[in-house]
Amino acid sequence: MTQTLPPLDPELAQVLAGFPNGVDPGGNLRDMDVIRMLRSTLDLLGAMGASLPTDDRVVVADRSMPGLGPGTEIPLRIYAPVTREAGPAPALVFFHGGAFVLGDRYTEELRCLRYAAEAACVVVSVDYRLAPEHPFPAAVDDCYAGLEWTVSHAAELDIDPGRVGVGGSSAGGALAAAIALMARDRGGPALTVQILNYPVIDDRMQSASMRAFDSTPMWTSGSNADMWQHYLGDPEKRGAVSVYAAPGRATDLTGLPPAYVLTAEIDPLRDEGIEYATRLMEAGVPTELHTVPGACHGFDIIAATQTLGQRAIEEQVRALVRGLRPATG
Repeated sequence: MTQTLPPLDPELAQVLAGFPNGVDPGGNLRDMDVIRMLRSTLDLLGAMGASLPTDDRVVVADRSMPGLGPGTEIPLRIYAPVTREAGPAPALVFFHGGAFVLGDRYTEELRCLRYAAEAACVVVSVDYRLAPEHPFPAAVDDCYAGLEWTVSHAAELDIDPGRVGVGGSSAGGALAAAIALMARDRGGPALTVQILNYPVIDDRMQSASMRAFDSTPMWTSGSNADMWQHYLGDPEKRGAVSVYAAPGRATDLTGLPPAYVLTAEIDPLRDEGIEYATRLMEAGVPTELHTVPGACHGFDIIAATQTLGQRAIEEQVRALVRGLRPATG
């Protein structure tokens, strides 16, 4: 059943009106030729005559770490604040959005720059493998390896291994939630915060917003179904779905790091994000939940310089500062 959509924020609506092919860039997730054309952020920016944003407050470097197969590497992008507190800095291991099939370490450049500069933390963005060429668990394996690499290179990065968090947007939010679960289950690096921006959480797609929002800007329930098809394969052949693929399936959320969860009012993912945050609270996990009225999926990326996007990123920075603050005795 299609639901009448709430009104978009006026500034956001103006930005969306300028999109050349409507307001559902995620709507064509079945055409692999299109997907491959959209994967490189640098190529897309070049085609538009644009370039990556920069910030004098942050030193940025591209690195790589050994991959999980012989002779393979996982690209990383590291953002280090110029001005930081005395002693080792906290760190955030970040996972970009893109429906598990799109994006790279440059996709959320502006967000990572602001996180590093304004939360005074080192951000390590992991360029994980993409579906459908590399379905689950490739992305999760790469992201967990990125967390372990970050902690094991704490001295080199001048970070405090006792103040490390994970974060991501959309599919990256699913990966951040999965890595938090995996770190708990494996007795891995202790995390102090998880930042989940409009996360993909549940492949079952049974929430009210998921059932109703089939024509929403930027992301629809149809896009969501296509995404899970690429990541997990045919629904009739999936069998048991791991909680590390769809964290909403996890029955035990105790012992997870404090969470910040952002959802958008006009987004099919809204209700599953809210439900996950509520279940975290019920499990005793300190959780901050925000739903932004008038916002669609990815609003703080596509309208990062507008009021709604600016406020959202400022709020995420504050959550990071709280989550990565020094431990007190």
